[in-house]
Amino acid sequence: MPTLNFILPHWLYWGGLLVFPLVAMYLVAMQRRKGPPREPILFNAYLFWLCAGFAGVHRFYLKSWWGLAFIPFFIGVVYCNSQVREVRDDVSRTFAAQEQAQTELDQAAPDEKAKAQAEIESKRTEFQAAQAVSDKWYGGARAFAAMLALMLLVDAFLMPRIVRKLHATGQAGVAALAATTPQMAPPPDVPAIGTAEDPTMRMHTRITDAIEWVNVKAGEYVCYWAVISVFVYYYEVVARFVFNSPTNWVHESMFLMYGMQYMVSGAYAYREDQHVRVDVVYSHLSPRGKAIADIVSSVFFFIFTITLLVTGWKFAWDAVQNSETSFTEWGVQYWPVKLTMPLGAALIILQGISKLVKDILIVTRRKVV
Repeated sequence: MPTLNFILPHWLYWGGLLVFPLVAMYLVAMQRRKGPPREPILFNAYLFWLCAGFAGVHRFYLKSWWGLAFIPFFIGVVYCNSQVREVRDDVSRTFAAQEQAQTELDQAAPDEKAKAQAEIESKRTEFQAAQAVSDKWYGGARAFAAMLALMLLVDAFLMPRIVRKLHATGQAGVAALAATTPQMAPPPDVPAIGTAEDPTMRMHTRITDAIEWVNVKAGEYVCYWAVISVFVYYYEVVARFVFNSPTNWVHESMFLMYGMQYMVSGAYAYREDQHVRVDVVYSHLSPRGKAIADIVSSVFFFIFTITLLVTGWKFAWDAVQNSETSFTEWGVQYWPVKLTMPLGAALIILQGISKLVKDILIVTRRKVV
């Protein structure tokens, strides 16, 4: 198999982080308007085909046992590549010995030329033998891979028809099942996620709703970055174990991405009451008592978050002025990462203001709609 020398361009990394969540949010909104999709979904089938088709996963998703036909070829690719890795040391060692023998031949005295020439011929024979073994396994991997590529190409054209057939069969089966199955009681309500201790979560004002809309959208936006990591780490696994091509950018790009996600989504987590809370006393208070406790503790909250905003901005602005990049081979820009520190601090301060307004309204016993 050929090696993969792909290195993620910086523009593609930042562009993907900006554009992918927008596309995902649009597709989710469109699907919600259309209602639940019918399984199997053609998009999912092509996604499995693209990411794991070499193992027949797309066929298994389409409930076809033809997926088993892909597995022997995939195992063949992995096995041949493992043999290439095994013989790689022999190829390197014999090549180095051949080069050393050539150097000795060039430096040999006239009466030692014959002996040096015999030595280099011996080393060349060893290198050629090791290279021949490597080429044999490499050729086997390419043959298996070519067969897999041909099968995947055929399936790329067949999948729309398979999905339509399954939809037609599924509709008939659902209709028959509905006619013979008695009506069942609806499932019990599932409790909402969260501690449900914050008395302000069900309160609404125009100002607080506007602030929380911004934070909800920001949290929803960065949550889709987690989907990107699935594809990126999947690429790393395939590149490392199938193509013998480990990357030098996957780990760095993903931990930077999750660091930015952590900063930006903090306000959304605060809005949903998902941060860790020491509630030994708090949980036993009345709603008004909780609001008073939150007002008192908000002093420390704003001291911390305002300090984070100021110091984070200085930290980020210094990185912007110096066009700071990482010290790794990938050399990605650090200043966009550091800009999320003051951005996250600003969002969480806004959410703190929203909560403080609601707490004051509770304490003053005003009716809020």
